[in-house]
Amino acid sequence: MGAKGECRLMSTRAQNERKFGQWDELPGGGRRYRFDVPGRLGWLARYLKQVDANETTQRFWQEIYDDQGKLVETHEKFPVDKGHQKV
Repeated sequence: MGAKGECRLMSTRAQNERKFGQWDELPGGGRRYRFDVPGRLGWLARYLKQVDANETTQRFWQEIYDDQGKLVETHEKFPVDKGHQKV
């Protein structure tokens, strides 16, 4: 991979860091990014993006938590949109 590709890789990681703000390092150099959006009535929508070491998206999904912090719904959007699933 040349210097141009390395710059793109760094830019993509930096963009994900800015956009999501929080992440966990995964084995093999990947990451799981997360971004929380508080809703009305105390609910929470959490967006998650899992990438490999090259910052290629492996999975993107949403989790919905009720006002007690209990996971009540998921929505996998990538690689296949599975729609909302009650937990």
